[in-house]
Amino acid sequence: MTSTTTPYLSSSDSDSDTDGAAVNHRHTDLSAAIFRSYTDIAGASSAPPDLAKIQAFLTSSRSGALSCLICLERIRPSDPTWSCTSLCFAVFHLVCIQGWARQASDLSTARAVSRAAVSPDHLAFWNCPKCRSNYPKSLIPKSYTCYCGKIENPPHDPWILPHSCGEICNRPLKRDCGHFCLLLCHPGPCPACPKFVRTRCFCGRVEDVKRCGFKNFSCNGICSKLLDCGTHKCEEICHDGECPPCRARGVYKCQCGKVEEERDCCERNFRCEVACEKLLGCGKHLCERGCHSGQCGQCPLQEKRTCPCGKRVHEGMACDVAPPLCGDTCDKKLQCGMHRCPERCHRGPCIETCRLVVTKSCKCGSLKKQNRFLVFKIWHVKGSVRECAIVGAMLVSAAAVMGTARLVRRGVCAPCPVMVTISCLCGETHFEVPCGTEKDQKPPKCSKLCHIAPLCRHGSICKPHKCHYGACPPCRLVCDEEYQCGHKCKLRCHGPKPPPNLEYTLKPKKKKSIHQSEVTPGSPCPPCPELVWRPCVGHHITAERMMVCSDRAEFSCDNLCGNLLPCGNHYCTKTCHALRSPSLSGRYDRGEPCEECYLPCQKERHPTCPHPCPLQCHSGECPPCKVLIKRSCHCGSMVHVFECIYYNSLPEKEQMTVRSCGGPCHRKLPYCTHLCPEKCHPSQCPSPEKCAKKIIVRCRCQTLKKEWLCQDVQAAYCNAGSDPQDASKFQFGVGLLPCNSDCRSKAKVADMELQLRKSKIAEKTEPVTENYVPKRRKRRERVQEDKETSRQQKIIATMRRLLLLAIVVLSLVASAYYGYKGLLWLSDWMNEIEVQRQRTRYS
Repeated sequence: MTSTTTPYLSSSDSDSDTDGAAVNHRHTDLSAAIFRSYTDIAGASSAPPDLAKIQAFLTSSRSGALSCLICLERIRPSDPTWSCTSLCFAVFHLVCIQGWARQASDLSTARAVSRAAVSPDHLAFWNCPKCRSNYPKSLIPKSYTCYCGKIENPPHDPWILPHSCGEICNRPLKRDCGHFCLLLCHPGPCPACPKFVRTRCFCGRVEDVKRCGFKNFSCNGICSKLLDCGTHKCEEICHDGECPPCRARGVYKCQCGKVEEERDCCERNFRCEVACEKLLGCGKHLCERGCHSGQCGQCPLQEKRTCPCGKRVHEGMACDVAPPLCGDTCDKKLQCGMHRCPERCHRGPCIETCRLVVTKSCKCGSLKKQNRFLVFKIWHVKGSVRECAIVGAMLVSAAAVMGTARLVRRGVCAPCPVMVTISCLCGETHFEVPCGTEKDQKPPKCSKLCHIAPLCRHGSICKPHKCHYGACPPCRLVCDEEYQCGHKCKLRCHGPKPPPNLEYTLKPKKKKSIHQSEVTPGSPCPPCPELVWRPCVGHHITAERMMVCSDRAEFSCDNLCGNLLPCGNHYCTKTCHALRSPSLSGRYDRGEPCEECYLPCQKERHPTCPHPCPLQCHSGECPPCKVLIKRSCHCGSMVHVFECIYYNSLPEKEQMTVRSCGGPCHRKLPYCTHLCPEKCHPSQCPSPEKCAKKIIVRCRCQTLKKEWLCQDVQAAYCNAGSDPQDASKFQFGVGLLPCNSDCRSKAKVADMELQLRKSKIAEKTEPVTENYVPKRRKRRERVQEDKETSRQQKIIATMRRLLLLAIVVLSLVASAYYGYKGLLWLSDWMNEIEVQRQRTRYS
């Protein structure tokens, strides 16, 4: 780096601020050299506010006005310093800030020891003297570094900025843009990144070129981003960060779907205050969760059960059975939070009073005393309400518990001279007794009627009673309150009772036998105890059971379900089960659906056809049969193809008409060898005995011949006593004419020619016995020849395969060898080219 500077004399040699020589040898303006790399990119006209702050630091350092805020002394250019890197970027003496940090951390530790209101997170922190930013104890400065932190103990150079290294800062810029500071090592914060980047606005619709340090901008248009609800869009001006919650109003259902409310869209997922109370999977307990979505789940008591203290685990226990006690020590934490219950495993809460003795020390720790740790109850009476407050205290004396201090003297106190008035509840009857004896006196009997109105439902018809001490007597009438099922409660009245006045309540001296009442006064009516007939879950006849009316448990009988399946053809074969039916809320009640029918359709098709329905079992009519069927014509010379539904829907006469090919019949007549001359027709051919075809009739030696009608030939066969059907096709009409003398002479000449022909054939076919070879030997020789030829063919095929394999191996070896040689030649050629290139470069 080169800069135009004048000689600078350090002021470290003199402590005087009024040295005249230093005035003539000050720094020239170093800002141009420090900001040069930044202004080359950003331009001198567009300087961010951070540059002004750095300029102020440079001015203070150049004018000698930079001072330490701890010791209030001027910071010389050669003094070791430390600068804050959080907010203020103030400069302090290194020794001063080290002492400040150690004192602050020691003070926080001392406050913690003295039980000051300081959280443990602040024990190892110290603050900057100017901006009060927190620094951990591990960041107490230990060495003197330049502003950018690259060089430790930078040497003092009059030609660069004091306490800097003179190199480029190169610290990562804020907002993690990926660029680094371009200024020289400088005090104060690094300026914003000056590079230009292409960026989008907050909503992402407008793209523009901005400086990297100010690339986040708003287009001042509507955001229009899709909100979290996935339905509405943001209507705010283009903004940074997440969009606000959707405030569109609408009517939404709670998680269970029982309550509908008008809410904001962001609050659409809410829970109502209606209890679930659906029957759990066990069928015995109700869901105790509030409004929720989805299924209630299984009964939590069906999983692993434990004894009350939780030490013994029971598996496979029914959910309505209480787990037994294990007999071990309870060992649960008491209300004091320090000790554990010493009783055996028990049901219900543990003892309320902790009676263990603990050692208590005073604040300074010089005195110690053993006291009993006590958790006790203090009962307050406020009007007619009796409240209980749990108080934890160290029991020292009765005076400490009651909050009062009394002077105690020896001996028995004198009798109290004050008279105490004892009156009845209404105050009409009263008398006076000495103080201290009122506990042994019986209350006066009053003949007035009690003015306390009963709170039960029989208040208007209840018999009045006299004034009394303590609580009013219970109502003796029958409750007679109607249940939702229609039955009435038959127990004694158990409505609410007026609370007794504590001032007019006597404690009984003798223990009376306590008869456990059926119900507690003030409690609701117990479940209906009436016995009713209840059907099974499948509502089968003759499967009802006698059950308690309030018992909502469902049961299934051993019968089959028997409900009609959705196909409408078959019935459910499952064991009796509850059916699923839609409720008023649109959901399905708890139940099990009937089985699905996977059988093929077995309905009879209309019109009737032999093809089964291709669909599974279904309701309604089957689709029309589109199967192609083949039907031959009546004469059998042609085959027609019809759709099944078309052919079977025709009447029988039309079917016969459609099957006719329209040509000749082509069927053979039964009594002759001719075909039917009629058109293709069903059933037998008409009048087969009246065939009008002409036939050549011959004699037996077939010498004479004559033409007759076929019907005459049939009549001749019948007259001769033979059946025309027995005559073959080539012999039909032969032998009907009688032979004459010409026939006999021709027969003799034919016999002589036949004998002569046989003799010639016998001479030609005399067997040669010399070259005769049996057939088996020929066959055996032929098989051996075939085996020899097949063996030779196998040997030739094997030789061909070996030869082919050798050729492939040799070709691979040759290609690898010449390829390697080629690579070596290519490498040498490239090296020569590189050498020639270097020679031409340096020549």
